[in-house]
Amino acid sequence: MLLRSCHLESALAVTAFVTALAVAGGRGASGAVLVFVTVLAGQLSVGWCNDAADAGRDTVCGRPDKPVATGELPSRTVAVAAGAALALCVPLSLLNGAAAGAAHLVGVAAGWAYNLRFKRTVLSPLPYAVGFGSLPAFVTLGPPSQAWPAWWAVTAGALLGVGAHVINVLPDIEDDLATGVRGLPQRLGRAACRWSAPFVMPAAVGVVVVGPPGAVTVSGWILAAAAGCVAVLGTALPSAAGSRWPFRAALVVAGTAVTQLLLRGADMA
Repeated sequence: MLLRSCHLESALAVTAFVTALAVAGGRGASGAVLVFVTVLAGQLSVGWCNDAADAGRDTVCGRPDKPVATGELPSRTVAVAAGAALALCVPLSLLNGAAAGAAHLVGVAAGWAYNLRFKRTVLSPLPYAVGFGSLPAFVTLGPPSQAWPAWWAVTAGALLGVGAHVINVLPDIEDDLATGVRGLPQRLGRAACRWSAPFVMPAAVGVVVVGPPGAVTVSGWILAAAAGCVAVLGTALPSAAGSRWPFRAALVVAGTAVTQLLLRGADMA
């Protein structure tokens, strides 16, 4: 039941993406394993925190996919799991080095801040931008480079975060509004979100394509165009209420950006 409450799909996706970046950045096998468990602990803490914080709202909305809402899992159990994962995340983060650990903990703190406060405000995209933008810093500030990340890596991460926020909100906008959750996407409305998301996500890919030093290759332009097509198909076309396709499209576009980052991993720092 706890696994069903941790947003496992997104947790594993983010963990896999960052681990791949660590490999491209030269962390080595042991370093990549450390990155994997560190990011996974952070993502689990944020996911469980989300379900614990939203327990009342999810119950009112009758969410069948949430064990807390269906009564299968006490909200206290999820809250304790979130705290335990966070407690584990702190030393794991610092094992990556003080600067890298601090960068990762800033991102995790942003996720908790979103769950506990920002999701109900017009600043709701900010924690996503900070959380995703901090991931390249977590990789490059650790060994072997121990350097600040390139501007385009941080910018692409932040754009991916904002796009993921908008797309993740899409299936639940009506339920959110009915229960008092008025983040920026909810205030904009479903139609505005559907049409803005396809611009934000490919923009992230575009930054990764044109940002690194050197000429843009034909494969880079093709990658950017493909990401744009996936984003539009996943978000702009009509879909049933509660559809997860916009979210999955976001993962594909994020994966496209990470693929390009992997190709230019040596240039991130």
